[in-house]
Amino acid sequence: MILPTKPIKLYSNFTPKPFLNLHLPALPSKPRTISFQILCCSDPPTPSSSSSSSSSQTLVSILRAIPDWADQVKERGMRQNRVLYSHEKWVHHRSSLRHVRHLLSSLSSRVILSLVPPVIVFTLVAVVIASYNSAVLENWLPEFFPVLRASSLPYQLTAPALALLLVFRTEASYSRFEEGRKAWTKVVSGTNDFARQVIAGVANSSDAPLKNALLQYIMAFPVALKCHVIYGSDIQRDLHNLLELDDLSVVLNSKHRPRCIIEFISQTLQLLRLEESRRNTLVNPFLD
Repeated sequence: MILPTKPIKLYSNFTPKPFLNLHLPALPSKPRTISFQILCCSDPPTPSSSSSSSSSQTLVSILRAIPDWADQVKERGMRQNRVLYSHEKWVHHRSSLRHVRHLLSSLSSRVILSLVPPVIVFTLVAVVIASYNSAVLENWLPEFFPVLRASSLPYQLTAPALALLLVFRTEASYSRFEEGRKAWTKVVSGTNDFARQVIAGVANSSDAPLKNALLQYIMAFPVALKCHVIYGSDIQRDLHNLLELDDLSVVLNSKHRPRCIIEFISQTLQLLRLEESRRNTLVNPFLD
């Protein structure tokens, strides 16, 4: 058995040490320079300019109302938990009434809501062009105004390419989802295996505090990794039941939080009273 050569400290090994207070002699300060600031007098804003700026801000806020609303709905939908389909859900999905259900739920679809702002913009542009052409054809405008025309050939040529692009993009999104699911399953299974080996391998009663701390770090690692890759996650709320306050403060102040927890795990393994071969057996699955 290898005995530790230094006293065991669970939560002070990773806290930053204060720097030494060095009393340096006072250096001569730089000569002061007098700076002059020239103030240019300008006319006070007239009521007409302030009213025009307020009206422009009101117009911008009205134009941004629909895009901001669509963005808020999309962001709320992104934060919803998504579960994999079970057999019962697949039966419900294959039912003949799914078309009615999809039609009724179309207004809450994130895809449709994301298309609302650009569809409105292009519809308004089309209305303006159609109104202009109608005014020219009805001789409501002078004769030198031309009729706007465009050939449909570019749209016919690009339609098949656009359809293929949408199909490939959908397939790529599904492949990325499957790859991420496999990677996350590997992380969870590796953490469970590592925790099982720690529970079975560390049997010394004197290492019980270190063992409990190590198990806390192992449970906190996938949670910290999840918060690291998901935007808008509250890592303090997710980890406050898994880590002590000192460790949690160190994790929150670190730049890369999953790596900080890995350092906790590695240093705790070094403090355990284990043989080198047994320690390597515990570390190897975690490194893989």
